[in-house]
Amino acid sequence: MIFSSLEFILFFAFVLLGLASLRNNHTGRKVLLLVASYYFYAYWDWRFLSLIWLSTVVDYVVGKRLALATKETIRRRWLLVSLTVNLGLLGYFKYYNFFIDSFKPLVESIGLHSGSLDIILPVGISFYTFQTLSYTIDIYRRNIKPRDSFLDFALFVGFFPQLVAGPIVRASHFLPQLESYKPLTRAHFFAGFQLFTYGLFKKVFIADRLAMFSDNVFANPGAYDSPTSWLVAVAYSMQIYFDFSGYSDMAIGVARIMGYDLGENFNFPYLSKSPREFWRRWHISLSSWIRDYLYIPLGGSWRSPARTYVNLLFSMTLCGLWHGAAWTFVAWGALHGLALAKNRLWMQNGPKTDSKIIKMTGWVLTMLSVIVGWVIFRSPSFEDAGLMLRQMFFPEQGVSWMNPFVIFILVGTVAVHILEYIGKWNSWAFPSSSRWYSPTLLFSLLWLSIMFFPDGFNPFIYFQF
Repeated sequence: MIFSSLEFILFFAFVLLGLASLRNNHTGRKVLLLVASYYFYAYWDWRFLSLIWLSTVVDYVVGKRLALATKETIRRRWLLVSLTVNLGLLGYFKYYNFFIDSFKPLVESIGLHSGSLDIILPVGISFYTFQTLSYTIDIYRRNIKPRDSFLDFALFVGFFPQLVAGPIVRASHFLPQLESYKPLTRAHFFAGFQLFTYGLFKKVFIADRLAMFSDNVFANPGAYDSPTSWLVAVAYSMQIYFDFSGYSDMAIGVARIMGYDLGENFNFPYLSKSPREFWRRWHISLSSWIRDYLYIPLGGSWRSPARTYVNLLFSMTLCGLWHGAAWTFVAWGALHGLALAKNRLWMQNGPKTDSKIIKMTGWVLTMLSVIVGWVIFRSPSFEDAGLMLRQMFFPEQGVSWMNPFVIFILVGTVAVHILEYIGKWNSWAFPSSSRWYSPTLLFSLLWLSIMFFPDGFNPFIYFQF
């Protein structure tokens, strides 16, 4: 069940009706949300509910034990239980075949034999694993206290709007929201519906139609000329942005309709003038998780410069591996790690000016590294990525395909980013419900989404991670 499906619209309508009928029963509303969340996940495959239940029970118990333990050695052992169970499940289901296939020649060279297993990757396991781990780690650090209510904690782990593709919500942000009654209000409904509509438009009208172009070109890398190769690289950069930010908008919008806040996950990342700024604007919930639970515990930037660069490279390489069990994802993460290290070196040793030329140069170089990274990210192999990049930087003859829709979306995206840069976007795009053009704008976006709804099943890109 995906947000852009009729099944979800009907499902969510029944959830809202249930919440409205239980307006005087706070506990009953939470039970309804938990049952609805489990149904939402089981709609894909009910068998993998056991993994969510296991993580929920283990981390609830670990959280209570961490609070009771006084000796540091015992607290570390309980934290290790949480890390072992959660990362063990993630490693088995997501990375077992990857590592077996990657190191099969080495294993077989010493006389051992191994084989791949037919393992299905559970949807959302990367997201809810990081989410529940943040709970036990924060308790271990004494940043938060364990939750007494198992119902509240289970709902935190399984809350359906962000269950399968984020945002990765922290316990310190979400659990306090479960303490008070959340009425269904007109203001919440309009704000959430507005975000949901924008997200639906991004996914259906923009991302899915961009995919028709980018999928065809990436299926035949090296066959197209240089301008087409550059256009598809830019098209995929827009596709993954509109697809994932569209999902985030829809998830945040659905939660907001019910009165809950999931935080921000995207903030115009393609306006970034440095790799550091890019990761503060792109997939904010993941990048902040990597920073707080991996980069800083490794030493962050508090140790020697060399160690800082190693920490950056290691953290971003693991970030790439988190995205998918393939060496292309690892290389994508390492590329961003190198870009962040280079950016830090420039900040320390470069000119201490903030001129328009420096800003523009920083933006061009940042976008160049991001676009090259997306080519590696999208390509199924290094060979395919090499063919695409060769056509981009060392042009040879090939098929020319200047897709008009892609160019139209590119021009529109540039215009929107200019409006955001000069501070005019929010006031125009998110009018209050009393503005005369607000219903017209939302109806137009919905109409375009319905008219151009693609045939077949079109899951969000980040569902595979």
